[in-house]
Amino acid sequence: MSLTTRAAVVESGGAPFTLSDVTLDEPGPREAVVRMVATGLCHTDLGVASGGLPFPLPGVLGHEGAGVVEAVGSAVTGVAPGDHVVLSFTSCGDCRNCDGGHPAYCATWLPLNLIGGRRADGTSTISRDGEPLGGHFFGQSSFAERALVDERSLVRVDPDVPLESVAPLGCGVQTGVGAVWNVLKPVTGATIVVLGAGAVGLSAVMAAALTPATTIVAVDRLGERLALAKELGATHTVDAGEQDLGEALAAITGGQGADGVVETTGNVNVLRQGVDALGARGTLVVVGAPPFGTEVSLDVNGLLGGKRVVGLTLGDAETQSFIPALVRLVKEGRLPLHRLISTYPFTDIDQAVRDMGAGKAIKPVLTF
Repeated sequence: MSLTTRAAVVESGGAPFTLSDVTLDEPGPREAVVRMVATGLCHTDLGVASGGLPFPLPGVLGHEGAGVVEAVGSAVTGVAPGDHVVLSFTSCGDCRNCDGGHPAYCATWLPLNLIGGRRADGTSTISRDGEPLGGHFFGQSSFAERALVDERSLVRVDPDVPLESVAPLGCGVQTGVGAVWNVLKPVTGATIVVLGAGAVGLSAVMAAALTPATTIVAVDRLGERLALAKELGATHTVDAGEQDLGEALAAITGGQGADGVVETTGNVNVLRQGVDALGARGTLVVVGAPPFGTEVSLDVNGLLGGKRVVGLTLGDAETQSFIPALVRLVKEGRLPLHRLISTYPFTDIDQAVRDMGAGKAIKPVLTF
């Protein structure tokens, strides 16, 4: 049976989120209905809502959901009704990268998560007045009181941890943490630089603080973000509005350059400065996504000292093992995620969007 629920619908590119009654399709064999408890708001949601990506609108976004399973399809084995779940991206499960433990690089990642708005078979998960809406966003479309979720988006988590405290793990936090743990893998004494102290950047700072890296540098233009980065484990901060980034990093590293850089801003000028600031054999991880088609110029001879530039989606995480580990770290206070979160009632989604755009809220979490 289909189910009617309230969702935040974006009618067209640049339009606000408006609450509307929508109908969820019947769960397929490998889908579940989840009653949402909380969902994070991410810059990717805002980018799609602005019309910057070819996602079909009107549609329902939301991809940092957390909730309680209400019903499962006939072939679902990993979760049961009543289970607490964090929702993350989906993947096909049988391409080479999925098989190899790298589902973020699934062969069908883009249509399944970001731009398709439909299931893999082309059918719609959400409709309104009989008309299909863009849905299946990251396999979840969690800006709704109930979501129809792909089995591969579901991660069962410890029911003792409040869901609003772990909702952002599915995208932003997993991305920042994975950049450090899964790509940079800092060795003893390493220097890690994080460009941009938003939710992803501060997650990278917290992750770096749980490694043997001894120098952790946060770079931003907002003083209060830099102060928070210090409290979360940064050993140094650079205000890019006040200091020349290259000079500041050279001074901090004694002219050696950085071992690892996490670029979260999506600004190509910042990316270029980050590559230039790498030491020999250093790696820069590209996390921030500018508009499709954006290019960056690099000093080729500067790369010949063994520098690497690596693109990253969703922390290159295998969600079923990665997210429960993060939940445990949150529960034990070792990943102080609550310092990033501001909660808003779901009905105040537009206020949350405004506060995020103004830099007032680092990671808004909508609660149901």
